[in-house]
Amino acid sequence: MMKNMMLDAQVTPNGLKDRMLLLSALDIILSPEDWLRTYRMQSEWSGDVCLGEVNNGAGDTIHMLWTCGGVLLKGFDHESPVSPHARDEYEVWPGMYDGVPDDMMELLEDEALEKEDVTFCMWREAGDKEWSMGNTNFPEGYDDGSSFLLGKIIATPEEYQDWAESYYELPISLGVVSQIFNGVPITAQMISALHPQRNVTEAIKELKQLGVQVHES
Repeated sequence: MMKNMMLDAQVTPNGLKDRMLLLSALDIILSPEDWLRTYRMQSEWSGDVCLGEVNNGAGDTIHMLWTCGGVLLKGFDHESPVSPHARDEYEVWPGMYDGVPDDMMELLEDEALEKEDVTFCMWREAGDKEWSMGNTNFPEGYDDGSSFLLGKIIATPEEYQDWAESYYELPISLGVVSQIFNGVPITAQMISALHPQRNVTEAIKELKQLGVQVHES
C-alpha cells in the first residue's frame, strides 16, 4: 500500500467540490447533530472562499479551501510520525508549505484551521493540470496519512452506502444514494427514505443553506 499519495490529476478542484457537497448533503440527512457529521461545507466561509472539512471524530482531519485561484487541502493524521506532536521540537515538518500560493497561505493563518496541525498539504491553482505538494523529505516508512485520509473522500454510491451503514448503524438505500451522487435534486421522499426519523423541514433548510438542489414538493 502506498503510504504517501497525491490526488489523481483527473480529480479537478470543481469535481472535488461537487463531491464534498454531495457527501455533506448526505451527512445532513443522516445526522441531525452537526458535531457527529464527517463531511461539512461552508460555501461562504470567508468572502468568496468555500471551506470543506472531513473529520473522522478521532483527531484526523482534512481542511479544504476553494478560492477564485484554486483549492488547497491540509490534512492531519494525529498518529503520523510526520505530525508536529510526534517531533521533539514540535514544529511543522520542513518543506510542508513550500510553494503554497500566498493567497492560500494567508487563509491558513485563521485559528480555526490550525495551521500547525498538518501531516500533508496539496493544492491546485486554476489552470494547473495536476496537484502540487511542498518539498518534504520523509524517512523510509514514514506515513503522512494522505492515503488514509484522502480515501475518506468517497467516490462511489456503493462505497458511501457501506461506510454510512457502519458509521450510522442504519440501513441505507443504495438507490437514493446513487440518485444524490448523480445530481438528482433532493426531495422530502428521498430524505425520509434515507432516514425515516429525520425532521424533513429542518433537513431541507440545511440543504438549501449548503447550496444543493432541493425539490420540496
